[in-house]
Amino acid sequence: QVQLVESGGGSVQAGGSLRLSCSLSEDIGNIYCMAWFRRGRGKEREGVACIDSDGVTWTPSSVRGRFTISVDNARNTLNLQMNNLKPEDSDMYYCAAERRGCRSLSPWVLGIPARRTFGSWGQGTSVTVSS
Repeated sequence: QVQLVESGGGSVQAGGSLRLSCSLSEDIGNIYCMAWFRRGRGKEREGVACIDSDGVTWTPSSVRGRFTISVDNARNTLNLQMNNLKPEDSDMYYCAAERRGCRSLSPWVLGIPARRTFGSWGQGTSVTVSS
């Protein structure tokens, strides 16, 4: 498994922005599918963004237009830019990685490969949005 370490969480007022980063212990080029999840309100972690090795991204409707996932190959990091944050975005955020392509993963839940399809996880970073 690849080691993942998240950073960039914190507290912000509603309407503000945060940028989360996830550093990898090995060459990000070896990873084919990466994603950001948050703890969510249900039984499973809620996927908020996913990116495949060819750069194609997916985001659920709940965050589309506000959250952007990207890869910085030079810094070997996965990033999540979160804009126009809302109090309901307050949560623990986790990055995840899988050596298979996103399109090969199954099942998908609400437009993102399901939590159980990812083999490597970080410890999480906390985001708090105040109204």
